[in-house]
Amino acid sequence: MDKVIIYTDGACSGNPGPGGWGCVLLYGKYRREASGAEKMTTNNRMEVTAAIEALRLLKRPCTVELYTDSAYLYNAFEKNWLKSWQKNNWKTAAKKDVENRDLWESLLELYNIHQVRFYKVKGHADNLENNRCDELARNAIKSLQNI
Repeated sequence: MDKVIIYTDGACSGNPGPGGWGCVLLYGKYRREASGAEKMTTNNRMEVTAAIEALRLLKRPCTVELYTDSAYLYNAFEKNWLKSWQKNNWKTAAKKDVENRDLWESLLELYNIHQVRFYKVKGHADNLENNRCDELARNAIKSLQNI
C-alpha cells in the first residue's frame, strides 16, 4: 500500500458560525492541498470534515498517517470513543445522542478502506503543515464573506 501523510484542520468564526476546513496530503514528492467552508457550522464539524475530505481525495487504499490538532478527532479513534458510541447505539456515556453522527459514519466508511493512524499535534505552534491547514481553513471562511 502507498503511504500518504495527511494534515488536517478545521476553524470556525464563532461556534457555531461560518466554518472552514483545510488539508494537506503528502505522497513522496507530491503535495496536494484542499479546503472548503460552510456558512453555519461548528469547529468540531469542520475538524471531522477536514479528515473526511482528505481521505476522499485518495484514489486507492493507502496507509495513512493523519496529523490533527483536534483532540475531538484524535480521541474518537485513539481512545476508542467511536467503538463505545457504536456499541451504545450512538449514545455517549451520559446517554445523550452522539453529536455529528453523520460525519462520524462517513469518516468510518473511509477509515475502513485505508489503514489510518492518527497523530496529535499542537495547534498554532511550530508545525508548518498544521499551520498551513489552519491558513487554508481560515481563508475558506473568508471566501464565504466575499460571496
